[in-house]
Amino acid sequence: MDRDDTLQAGSTPSSAIEDGAGIEAFRALDRTRLALMAQATGGLSPAALTLAFLDWWIHLSTAPGKCMELAWVAGRRASRFGAQLAASSIGRDPPPHIPAPPGDTRFSAEAWRSEPYSLWAQMFLLQQQWWHDLTHDVPGVAPHHEDVVAFTMHQLLDMVSPSNSPFTNPEVIDKTRESLGTNLIHGFQNWTEDVSRTATGRPPVGTESYVVGRDVAITPGKVVFRNALIELIQYAPATDTVAAEPILIVPAWIMKYYILDLSPKNSMVRWLVGQGHTVFCISWRNPGPEDRDLAFDDYRRLGVMDALDAISAILPGRKIHATGYCIGGTLLAIAAAAMARIGDARLASVTLLAAQMDFSEPGELALFIDHSQLHVLDSMMWNRGYLSADQMAGAFQLLRTADLVWSRHIHDYLMGERSRINDLMAWNADSTRMPYRMHGEYLKRLYLDNELAAGRFLVDGRPAVIRNIHAPIFVVSTERDHVAPWHSVYKIHYLSDADVTFVLTSGGHNAGIVSEPDRPHRRYRIALKRPDDCCISPEEWVAATAPKAGSWWVDWAAWLDAHSAPERVACPAMGAPSKGYAPLADAPGTYVHQR
Repeated sequence: MDRDDTLQAGSTPSSAIEDGAGIEAFRALDRTRLALMAQATGGLSPAALTLAFLDWWIHLSTAPGKCMELAWVAGRRASRFGAQLAASSIGRDPPPHIPAPPGDTRFSAEAWRSEPYSLWAQMFLLQQQWWHDLTHDVPGVAPHHEDVVAFTMHQLLDMVSPSNSPFTNPEVIDKTRESLGTNLIHGFQNWTEDVSRTATGRPPVGTESYVVGRDVAITPGKVVFRNALIELIQYAPATDTVAAEPILIVPAWIMKYYILDLSPKNSMVRWLVGQGHTVFCISWRNPGPEDRDLAFDDYRRLGVMDALDAISAILPGRKIHATGYCIGGTLLAIAAAAMARIGDARLASVTLLAAQMDFSEPGELALFIDHSQLHVLDSMMWNRGYLSADQMAGAFQLLRTADLVWSRHIHDYLMGERSRINDLMAWNADSTRMPYRMHGEYLKRLYLDNELAAGRFLVDGRPAVIRNIHAPIFVVSTERDHVAPWHSVYKIHYLSDADVTFVLTSGGHNAGIVSEPDRPHRRYRIALKRPDDCCISPEEWVAATAPKAGSWWVDWAAWLDAHSAPERVACPAMGAPSKGYAPLADAPGTYVHQR
């Protein structure tokens, strides 16, 4: 009898098992090499960067028309700069010919208007414009490669900006003269303290003024449910009666949950409770190496679904207003679509805050997401079991070096002062880790493959389709969002057949959401699209929607009331001990304190 004939049906030959183990060993060698390399490159893929520059250089070198255009534009700008230089040499003070880009305030101080500083600033801006032209609109270059090359050159140019040197920054020079150099001494002390804190894993200076449970995350409540991934907090009522439908908040697990419960003056949770709502909020566990195999669907099951089950047990028979923020909003939409597919009608409404459904235009984060870069990240996470908080923070800092790196370098190290930290900045420093399996699935399935928008994202073997959600949807986007650009968030209009109320508010990814009433200089636009209305472009939407002063929270509260039962009900008890949901701890719970 043949050896193969002796194998039982469904069994695997030992040779195949051995071959599989050998192949895994070879792949483990590659992963280990990449993980070690990533320690030297800051997690960036040299292969991805090389491919981008090769694509750009090959197409530029074979495009004589583009090269001639660059030479012609450079000559015109150089002649204007030469005229300005000649005018300044004979005592004239001509206005600058090269304006700074919108939002660039490095050279806005009065000291930069005098010579030679104004000429240095103009020379730098001229160089910056030329490199912008050099890295953009090169025929044939892949858009992603163009973005990577332009971004890299912008970072290199920022490093040599005259504003970053104590010898070419007039504000620093004046400060040094006035203080007899003590600003540089204080700046060096600030630098050594920051380096020491980073090396020892301590939070930045000033965060000690915002202790969780004492200064932030202090809205009264109880943890009424806990599993291996979440604590569910039920907040104590602040009114005599409440709306019948409770609110569940699903925050992002990239950071701690309490961005929506910061200081009392800007806590969304406290404000909602004060408006007469029963509020529940998920607090995610900070995963460690032992959680490497937590999957994206585990966050749906153990997070959203377990929280909904707990609320349904505590408040039986009541529908729930579900609210998701950032990646928590994406997860909530997936959960809501899966629920709709099986006829689970527990959701009264869905609110999505700065959350993307379509990742075809994901914004600046796409610079760090391609197949090569994802392979490096995957190897780093495979080696450790998670993506560390400092690596996540480093990626966000790279996107906003002018605000998060160089401005601090000037203010804290050259001027010798200390930047004042606020509650939002302290929260931003309280970061978390990402499990290996979950984060890899999230980046590949959503960012790379865009499965959700394509209707190919499977939950329990069946597609989770946004179009199946028929509960009304309230969507908030922010004008300066570098994580979930508002044009990308706007695409919910093309994916949903429900009533969609869309808001575009001033601010960025975090500050635009934490936008409490009575906060000055806030504005937003809001409009409803019904299923029968025609879809219009984002630009048409802005042109047709007038801005309103104030906070979008007020319109959201009115929208929640409009989609709630008209009668108010008695305030519920905290938890339901008879059903296994006894209060376990005071808010903010224990998971939020994990490091």
